[in-house]
Amino acid sequence: MFSELLRETLRGIVELTAEQCLALESHYELLVKWNRKLNLTAIEDPSEVVTRHYGESLFLAAHLPAGSLGIVDIGSGAGFPGFPVAILRPECAVTLVESHQRKAVFLKEASRSVSNIWVLARRAEEVAASGAEFDWVISRAVSYEDLAPTLKLLAPNADLLTGREEPPAAMGFVWEPGIPVPWGRERFLRRGRRA
Repeated sequence: MFSELLRETLRGIVELTAEQCLALESHYELLVKWNRKLNLTAIEDPSEVVTRHYGESLFLAAHLPAGSLGIVDIGSGAGFPGFPVAILRPECAVTLVESHQRKAVFLKEASRSVSNIWVLARRAEEVAASGAEFDWVISRAVSYEDLAPTLKLLAPNADLLTGREEPPAAMGFVWEPGIPVPWGRERFLRRGRRA
């Protein structure tokens, strides 16, 4: 059911292989299991999970430039958008940064068989202070205020999944006009380059 729902939701946007669908379905099944004890997501309706979590994440992945990229997902939570990005873009190295230790344990378990994912159970500020730099920062459901101190230190490019509010210039990025995310809900993909 999950794979069919995912393919139908993404029709005309992203084509997934059977192997990619299986990897995303395995993540979903683990998410449902762990969500019973650990609050990974408040969204539990399968069609809404597919649209909001997997669909939005894969929409972002489809808009990343071609080629091998070093990507960091700030505040990855249950793995969105980073996990689906890593599945769709196996040539990219994706680092999931999550400061909540129990969520980081979930991410490590979920990505155990995905060779292009690394999990850092640290705050974004610590990752930035370590001197780590990536090609691209991605994030969703993290406030601009929380992203501002580290965004420009981590990468010269950023893709954020946001609501209607545009990112402030004080973040140190020049932002392109938002790309509406399919499926309504006033969601946008915001792309920025370091000023």
